[in-house]
Amino acid sequence: MNSRTHFRLVVLYVLVGALLLVLLGRLWTMQVLDGDHYRRVAADNRTRDIVVPAVRGLILDDQGRPLVRNRTALVVSVDRTSMARQKDRGAAVLTRLAATLGTTRDALEKKIRLCGPGVQRPCWPGSPYQPIPVDDRVDPKRALQIMERQEDFPGVTAQVQAVREYPEPAGASAGQALGYLQPITQEELDRRKGLKVTGYSGADLIGRDGLEAIYDTDLRGEPGFRKVLVDSQGRVTGTAQEQAPAPGGSLVTSLDAGVQGAAEKALHDTIGSARKQGHKADAGAAVVMDVQTGRVVALASYPTYDPSIWTGGISQDEYEALLGKKKGQPLISRATQGQFAPGSTFKVSSVSAAVGDGYDLKGTYPCPGSYNVGSRAFTNFEGESHGDMSLHTALVVSCDTIFYKFAYEEWLRDGGTKPKKNPRDPMVEMARKWGFGTRTGVDLPSETAGRIPDRTWKRDYWNATKKSDCKGAKDGYPEIAKTDPTRAAYLKAVAAENCAEGYMWRAGDAANLSVGQGDVLVTPLQLTRAYAALANGGRLVVPRLGQAVVRPDGSLVRRITAPAGPKLPVDPKVLAYIRGGLTGVTKSGTAAGAFNGFDFKKVDVAGKTGTAEVYGKDDTSWFASFAPAKKPKYAVVVMVSQGGTGATSAAPAVRQIYEAMYGLGGKKALLKNGALPTGLPRVSYDGKAGK
Repeated sequence: MNSRTHFRLVVLYVLVGALLLVLLGRLWTMQVLDGDHYRRVAADNRTRDIVVPAVRGLILDDQGRPLVRNRTALVVSVDRTSMARQKDRGAAVLTRLAATLGTTRDALEKKIRLCGPGVQRPCWPGSPYQPIPVDDRVDPKRALQIMERQEDFPGVTAQVQAVREYPEPAGASAGQALGYLQPITQEELDRRKGLKVTGYSGADLIGRDGLEAIYDTDLRGEPGFRKVLVDSQGRVTGTAQEQAPAPGGSLVTSLDAGVQGAAEKALHDTIGSARKQGHKADAGAAVVMDVQTGRVVALASYPTYDPSIWTGGISQDEYEALLGKKKGQPLISRATQGQFAPGSTFKVSSVSAAVGDGYDLKGTYPCPGSYNVGSRAFTNFEGESHGDMSLHTALVVSCDTIFYKFAYEEWLRDGGTKPKKNPRDPMVEMARKWGFGTRTGVDLPSETAGRIPDRTWKRDYWNATKKSDCKGAKDGYPEIAKTDPTRAAYLKAVAAENCAEGYMWRAGDAANLSVGQGDVLVTPLQLTRAYAALANGGRLVVPRLGQAVVRPDGSLVRRITAPAGPKLPVDPKVLAYIRGGLTGVTKSGTAAGAFNGFDFKKVDVAGKTGTAEVYGKDDTSWFASFAPAKKPKYAVVVMVSQGGTGATSAAPAVRQIYEAMYGLGGKKALLKNGALPTGLPRVSYDGKAGK
């Protein structure tokens, strides 16, 4: 062996030795230094983590009756990700599944496609990585076929889940107040990183509206988990670790199912009656509130819908019906989101504004059939003249011209169309202090604020609309002129005036505001809150539907309290005077016909009618009330859009609600001695209730 060969062998030995040393070092690192880590990885390869869904809490009325509960259902779900990995993208599996479920493959494919622009319902609005439910009313035999033949149904699961149910106790639907559930989206999952995803569609739903949305965290509970042992083929061989889920808390509300059902029936009945009289009566709302606490006893809206329509997927026709104008947009709560001119129900604010501005509370004022505001005559309803009268009588007979006079004189003192540097606008300022133009703070989503117009709003509105007004002033309205030249000429004149000086706060604006007309808008809940403040002596309560959250065993998690509302800056003597005037409305005033034969000895009802004119539509009918008149407990307000006068539609509905609450006219009383339950009910997850 020569020296060169020897050298090569030495180098080879060194390399082999070095490789052996590296291998030994790596083995030592894996076995000793990182041994615990790799043992955990090996164990993980033999286990699977399963998140166990928590049962969502119930929503109960004040007596513990379930407004929303759960039913147990076998739910079949499809994993889109698993389908996409298959050669035919799951076509064969879906065909077999459709045959098993008694449907079509096309129907299943529509249910599992993702929602997006241009995609019609049914579709999946949730995360694409979650199993998608395709049937929540599966026959147990068919579900068993799927579970026992998993090799034929890869990516398909059949699991027992809790599904939302709406029993409507005492006829109480309260659809808009309760809200509904929808799958959590991927964007929401990304934002809420701490939220556990169960892998089961039923537990990955979140509240989208109403109480379901506001109290979602309380209701949803905490999911548990199960670590199962699996073999090399993924079959479960045992359980390594398990933690039970914590059920969600039940929400006890202030809604009373009996009163809620009565309010919904009264609203339905009066709308039907208004239509028979020739009115369109396209929407309405009814609110019952405890005047001392602000607890909402009933919150009804028309048209309404059944929240169970969302369960198991919704068709395109059903979806469009909820949102479309053709069916009246039933998803919108007219009680908290509907905005309407309040008419004469607004005068409780205007009286207090006038007295605060120096007019004599006990003075005498003329009530002519019309009153000139600038160069324009503003009239009473049907032009009636009532002679001289007190403010008490003005409320009873609903005289408008007295309030036109107050508003016009205040407008002149502020400088008219050339206002002072700091105009007082007493009617505007007082309306805001009564809570109009701002949200009430109710524990429901998407509440609207209404509108109290003023000089600033008028200018902003003019800036936003002057282009179209100026175009209308120049071109006229040729399309309208073809069929209605008189109306086209009127619109052209209005457009010309608005184009030139639409930013001005005119005398007519002030006059209209004083009687709840013109650009004034309120929600039925705002008006109920105002009348509750009038009834309780001047406290603007903050409305609440939630009373408490309780555990499945009935123990208290937390009470739900409302913040203290502001005091009305109105002398208690003025409030007492207004209350006295409203007591006469139901006996000898504008609502006397609607309350003819009512048992005032048992329940003395005070209230105010409102008939708001809306251009191009029928009048909006209002009746706002409180009772008993001397020691008020409840404020009840009903509004019917395009329902005619307040006396013919809204007032009879309010009467019907009071008769149901107190058991008048041969009816069984819904409230014992006219009182709501005290304390919290005993509840359980089987939906039973007790005291």
